[in-house]
Amino acid sequence: MTFTGRVMERLLRLPEAAPRPYGVVRDVRAPMPDGVVLVADLYRPRGSGPLPVVLMRTPYGKRQPVIRLFAGLLARRGFQVVVQNVRGVHGSGGEFRAFHHEKDDGLATLKWLRDQPWCDGRVAMVGASYLGFTEWAVAPYADPPLEAMGVGVTASEFVSSFYPGGALALHNTLAWSSSMGTQDGTRQPFHKRRVRQAMRHLPVGEADEAAIGRPEPFLREVTAHAEPGDEFWKATDHSAAVPATTTPTTMVTGWWDLFLRRQLRDFAALHAAGRQVRITIGPWGHDKQSLRATLHDQLSWLDAHLNGDKAQLRQAPVRLHLQHADRWLDFDQWPPPETRPTPLYLAQSLVWDVPADVEPATFTYDPLDPTPTVGGPLLSPGRGGQRDNSRVEGRADVVVLTSAPLQRHLDLIGPVSATIHVRMSTGHGDLFVRLCDVDRYGVSRNVTDGILRITSPGVVRAEIEMHPTAYRFRPGHRLRVMLAGGAFPRFARNHGTGEPAARAVASRRVHVEVFRDAARPSAVHLPVWDA
Repeated sequence: MTFTGRVMERLLRLPEAAPRPYGVVRDVRAPMPDGVVLVADLYRPRGSGPLPVVLMRTPYGKRQPVIRLFAGLLARRGFQVVVQNVRGVHGSGGEFRAFHHEKDDGLATLKWLRDQPWCDGRVAMVGASYLGFTEWAVAPYADPPLEAMGVGVTASEFVSSFYPGGALALHNTLAWSSSMGTQDGTRQPFHKRRVRQAMRHLPVGEADEAAIGRPEPFLREVTAHAEPGDEFWKATDHSAAVPATTTPTTMVTGWWDLFLRRQLRDFAALHAAGRQVRITIGPWGHDKQSLRATLHDQLSWLDAHLNGDKAQLRQAPVRLHLQHADRWLDFDQWPPPETRPTPLYLAQSLVWDVPADVEPATFTYDPLDPTPTVGGPLLSPGRGGQRDNSRVEGRADVVVLTSAPLQRHLDLIGPVSATIHVRMSTGHGDLFVRLCDVDRYGVSRNVTDGILRITSPGVVRAEIEMHPTAYRFRPGHRLRVMLAGGAFPRFARNHGTGEPAARAVASRRVHVEVFRDAARPSAVHLPVWDA
């Protein structure tokens, strides 16, 4: 372990530290108030008295390699670490119901830890993705508060990531539920191919059987509770409690992470409340790059708040990477105050001034041949991020509008949105808006996008929240906006009928009109950074 630890520290470029010998106690049992017992591994520096505890709660198994690596690196630096399997997975009792038990079980675990003779009463929490969500399920309600928390590529609520803009996030939902549904070793040959093929299965509510051969509870819950106003997920939403959270918090996210929008809201809520919080936003997604950044970030935060070593703490609350400029920038707040919201109007092309009247742009969306998409914030490694959009832009069911070449570079830093006046022929449809960067050779690469599910007849003023970004368009490049009736399989197809997504099979073609006249101007709103 000593040799492996040294190698991993060098590979991860971690600050040098004198290694501490430690031992691991397997399958420590923590009883919950309802009699269920959760199991954990305790990483403890040898020859120590009571110490603070760094708690990690995971649905993926406490002996998963990346979690063992993280816990071991912390233990080598003298931290006492408890890695607990959440309810219903890998030896912990009860039934796993994603997101539903983490508040009660997390608070019960916190109380249990503080009662142990080897804990000095201080507890911090760290983790990424679902592990980060388990922190948000505890931190706002812990009394006394946690000493520190480190949350990577995660958020205080996940519901808006299940249904962004009201559209079911099919790719990410089916990919994650299929992974969770085969943790017991029942994964079939060609698993990833089967999951990709299952994304075309109808009805969507039964795509789990096509993917893994049996029902999977999380997919069933997400598809069954996708309609507006459904209260099913209310107890799993901790966002309202974020501003009152007093625990010092550090965050890591990426411009291509699916939880970026919600995590930035968590940061803004803490910052506005005057809490001690910082965030790092890098040019990565929900991937290994983000995990390495998270490890660096959380090590320095734990050193500062459990060991009193504040040497690695930076002053700026916000550090972000400006993509395609190869620059890291520090700011005092999000979004940066120097950002100027600027509309880019849809006309015969993309223009910066309010255009004269132009005939509506039209296309027809066919649910039986759904408009595909490439890239974006996906869970599947190697498929997300920035991609060449040429194949999609050449289809007849999309509208593509392009600006004149830029005379100088254009920097965008902040939230992006679109206001589109649109009419769906059936009164039911999705509007997908994507902003792309077209280089000097004509290659069009996605920068940000958003989708909105429309359920009203007539002309609708569609306000579409797009992914925030920090991005440089270089001189000679052009901006491009693509409009489509879907982005499959990232989002489930809209059947044009208004039937709930879980059971929809029949479909109707949707004729889409996008208005761009003086009375109904359509535009993408860009956060132009003038510094």
